[in-house]
Amino acid sequence: MPECPELHLAGRFINGTCGALVFAGGVERSPVGRGPEVPFRCEAYSISAIARGKELRLTLSALDPAAGPPPQDLVFRFGMSGSFRLCPAAELPRHAHLRFLTRESPPRALCFVDPRRFGSWRLGDAWQPERGPCVISEYQAFRENVLKNLDDRAFDKPICEVLLNQKYFNGIGNYLRAEILYRLKIPPFEKARTMLEALKEQEMRKKDPSLTLRKKVKLRQENPDLLELCHTVPKEVISAELFDPEHSDNYAAFKNWLQCYLVPGMSSLRDHNGRTIWFQGEPGPMAPKGQRPRKAPRKNPQVKADPEAPSPKVTPRASKQHRKAAVKPLKSQVKEEEKEEEADGPKKGHARGRRKVTAAPALPEVPLGVRRSSRTSARRGKGAAPAV
Repeated sequence: MPECPELHLAGRFINGTCGALVFAGGVERSPVGRGPEVPFRCEAYSISAIARGKELRLTLSALDPAAGPPPQDLVFRFGMSGSFRLCPAAELPRHAHLRFLTRESPPRALCFVDPRRFGSWRLGDAWQPERGPCVISEYQAFRENVLKNLDDRAFDKPICEVLLNQKYFNGIGNYLRAEILYRLKIPPFEKARTMLEALKEQEMRKKDPSLTLRKKVKLRQENPDLLELCHTVPKEVISAELFDPEHSDNYAAFKNWLQCYLVPGMSSLRDHNGRTIWFQGEPGPMAPKGQRPRKAPRKNPQVKADPEAPSPKVTPRASKQHRKAAVKPLKSQVKEEEKEEEADGPKKGHARGRRKVTAAPALPEVPLGVRRSSRTSARRGKGAAPAV
């Protein structure tokens, strides 16, 4: 699911690539888009963007304010697969649910593309009120918002779950929380309040008037705390431009950057909300009961085979179950992200989503000899009982 770095990169892409373009006409909407019709029409207008946490705001502004309509704002959530692309209007990508056409000939289209249709938009410039300050663009306000509210019951939960609470950590998602905790060697299921209360004491030491500005900067660089990494780790993704909006299916650079999330050899557990957290070492005292950490398989394991050892017999049923087990974490991540995207209300034309299909329980296989003996016994049962 796109997290704050992806939305900030999308805003940078729109401002950089579309800043010099002139758009014209109305805004086209697909019938299944999760958002209202945009009541804006202008013969010449520009588009600008600004990101905040997991939201992106577009502003449509007439080039001639006196003759054109007033500016129109739209706030987007990207859901699980949302992105913006600029392409020829005659070659629109699939799932382009909102389209802004340029005035050039032939025209191009800035498209909001969302294959899974969990992304949405709404009219107006207001951010979601339940979201806290952005971890990237409003760092000081974000930090103060966390430290002054540690008495909130939300911080009774494990730190890995609190990091997904957008009221306090607006912009942090599943891969960022794993990378942040891994770098600090914090077990994901430590109590959040315990981990964050220590930052209050550090905050007081950093405000020591005897420390020079150079010493304060050096202290922060050498000993970054959890809240600082919530700011700097997303900025790494942005500064390295690990996501290319024009080639949103290319994740090679991003995969090379990851140190923990989905990395071979790392462990994973589902938290109390059913979302998968990746980590190294012990999970912590608040880990869900009854689960054993799973480890991602290492790539190309160099294991010498024993020539004397008999090769295990793998039945088609067993191999099928093995393949299902291998992809299960990906399916669970999809369900996890779907839960988070329900905050904007029901979808138009897709309200119920996909039906859940429960597979019938597999019957145990009966050996061939037993089947024959059963049929033979049944036939015998039709005649006289055997003499004793």
